This record gives sequence, C-alpha cells and structure tokens, in this order.
Amino acid sequence: MTGERYRELSVGALARVEGQAAASLAIEADTVTAARLRIYEPPRFFEAFLRGRSHTEPPDLTARICGICPVAYQLSACRAIEDARGVVVDDRIAALRRLLYCGEWIESHTLHVYMLHAPDFLGHHDVLDLARTHRAHVERGLRLKRAGNLIVEVLGGRAVHPVNVRIGGFHRTPARSELRPLTQSLERAREDAVETVRWVAGFDFPDAHCDADLLALARPDTYAIESGTPTVLRQGRSGEHRNTFPLEAFTERVRETQVRHSTALHATLDGRRHLTGALARYSISSRLLPSTVRDLARSAGLDDVCRNPYRSIVVRAIEVLYAVEEARRLIDSYEPPPRPAEEVPPGSGTGHGATEAPRGLLYHRYALDRQGIVEDAVIVPPTAQNQGAIEEDLRQHAQRLLGRGKAVTDEELTRLCERVVRNHDPCISCATHFLDLDVERS
Repeated sequence: MTGERYRELSVGALARVEGQAAASLAIEADTVTAARLRIYEPPRFFEAFLRGRSHTEPPDLTARICGICPVAYQLSACRAIEDARGVVVDDRIAALRRLLYCGEWIESHTLHVYMLHAPDFLGHHDVLDLARTHRAHVERGLRLKRAGNLIVEVLGGRAVHPVNVRIGGFHRTPARSELRPLTQSLERAREDAVETVRWVAGFDFPDAHCDADLLALARPDTYAIESGTPTVLRQGRSGEHRNTFPLEAFTERVRETQVRHSTALHATLDGRRHLTGALARYSISSRLLPSTVRDLARSAGLDDVCRNPYRSIVVRAIEVLYAVEEARRLIDSYEPPPRPAEEVPPGSGTGHGATEAPRGLLYHRYALDRQGIVEDAVIVPPTAQNQGAIEEDLRQHAQRLLGRGKAVTDEELTRLCERVVRNHDPCISCATHFLDLDVERS
C-alpha cells in the first residue's frame, strides 16, 4: 500500500503457462482504464544470430526457441528455406512431416489441457493437487501425452528437440515396420482422446466472447496443420466474413510494433487485434474435420465457430482427437519415399514458410545470398500475435467483475487474470514462471 489512491499487488512463481510474464491493471473507481500483458524476459536475438548462417542451419537453431513445440519451428523454417530455393518435397515426405506434427499437437495440447488448464475449472492449484482427487484423469492425460511423444521420438530421433529433421525432408525415414508399434499406442490414445473431450465438455464455462479477428492457415481439402493459406475470419454485422491472402504478404498484413510495457513485439492484422491458435483454426476449418470428430464436437457443445476462450480447452481436446486419428491414417497409408530428403542446393532467394503450431500460426521468412547464407530472418510467433487480444480479454473480464457492484479484492482479480491468460495457452518462451499482477487503483 503506497497511498489511499494507489494499490500495487505482485504475485509470482506460478508455473502453469510457458514462460515469464506479468500483467497490470489500471483501475479508476470501478473502471478498468488499461490492461497490459508485460513480457519482461530479455530478448534472445534468434533472428540476429541466424544472419550469417548456412541455409541448412535454421531448422536446428530455431527449434531451440521452444521446448514445447520445436517441430513447429523446424518445419516452418524448412518450408521457408525450400520456398527460397524453389524446392517442393515429395508427397510421402510431406505426409511424414504431417505425422510428426500430429505427435507434437498431441503432446502439447494434452500438456495444456491436463497440466495447465483443467485445474482452473476444477478448483485446484495445480496438477499435483488435481491428481489427489482425479488420479484416473491425470493418468489418462499422461498416457495420451506419451502417445504423442512416441511419434516425435520415432520420426524425430528423440522426443524433445528432434534431430532427424532437415531441409528437404529427413536425415533418415522409417521403414513401415518401425511405424507399426505406434498403431497400438494410437488405438488406446483414441479412447483416451474421446474420454478427454467428454470430460472437459462437462466443465462449467463462463460466458465470454472474443471479437478479435481470427487468423489461421486453411486448406481446401483437409484441416490445416503443416501447410495452408492464411485465412481471416472477421465478425461483422451480418455474420462472419472470410478472406484469404498469400503467405508472401504476411508481413504486410501482420505488422509488429514495439510497446513500452513489453520486451516482446505486439502484432496487429490490418491494424486490428487478432487471435491465432486453436479457436481460430477450429472456427475457420471445423467443417473439414472427419464426421465422427465433428459429431463429438457438437455433442461437447461446440458450434462450427467458437469464440468463447474458456471453451478453448474443448477445442484443444477435439484437435487432440483429430491428430490421433490423422496420425493413424498416415501410418496406415505410409509408403517410404524414394529418398529421405530432396536436394536443396545453396543459392539466393527469399522464402516464406508457415505452419500451425499448437498455439497458432507461426511464420518464418529468410533471405539468402548467392552462397546460401542467411542475410535476413523474420520469425513471427503466435503468442506475439495474440497479446493484443489477450489484453482486451483481461480488460473486459476485469471490468465485468468490477461491474457487479461488490467489492473486489486484488486476490480475486489475480485469480481471474491468470485464468483469462491461460485460456489462450501462451508460450512466452521456455521458462517456468508466469504472472506478477500489478493493480493500480485510483
């Protein structure tokens, strides 16, 4: 307490979001005048130290940006370098990449659903506390995550920071016999994924609506994971409006700016707040899910478009089920490619690559000189794009709580803000702490 007109509260050392951040609320009377998500981790300069490196190096280097979704960084980098050199990989290599990505979706989404998000709905401080009363559920989550880990381990060489990915494909591709053991794990994983959807569908979901533009990759033939065209779903007076733009125009449409309260850049889409991630993917492409998955989504309370961030836990559970079924389909139809990788010779060019990381659209751009040396690198991660929408969610939810006409403590505001941020599953970077909340009242 520093005065009657000013209060400041800091709460730290929480570990249910990836990375280090803080939030601040400015409150005058009962009006929230500002809500900020502050990233205070020092920048790690990945774009800078990629310059001067060989065109073969970005997949391995950028994978170290995130220990939760290294495959997303590897494959986005591969696609950008291959685009710069005009290389298109064999369909069978593309299918293996999609299979690898399915593994990452399964393990990452499951971690968030069970370890980070579910405790909010069930009144528990953390997953250890949750396991005391819901042991079978937590064991199911660990089993389901292990199924995703196995896919990444078999295709990537190890479960964390895979080493088998390279531009053009893989260092080594598996024989069909090496993939067969995964089918047994995926059979049980499908049962666990269905039960996960049914479990989270029974949670109590507060009313909420995110009116930000939704941005995700989309394909005409299937639910987009490792490739697609940037697609925007914008809410208007007459309903949802959809439009697409070429990937080459990404940095023209998605602009990053520095804000004083954060070391991370903030991004806007055409000057507007936007949201990428599970809600965006589902709302843009839910019609392309298999009928069995769509039926389960409807029974879980999801419409074709979902804008309630609290229900993102259900959407992630649906995407886990889809990834399990898609992984099984890819394994059943697998034919080894004629060679593990396409040749990607050094040379000049500018290339663009994007994939759907578990937390949203991840964009890479590389400019190469005549020797294939990286002259410039641009990486736009999903969490940077989502910060504006998260801050608006913080403001609206805090305002709603304050507008009930009852006294609201800083402790109540802290719990609310933590929960609002966790709805979006932000990956601040690779660290262990989350929220310090500063409340300024006047």
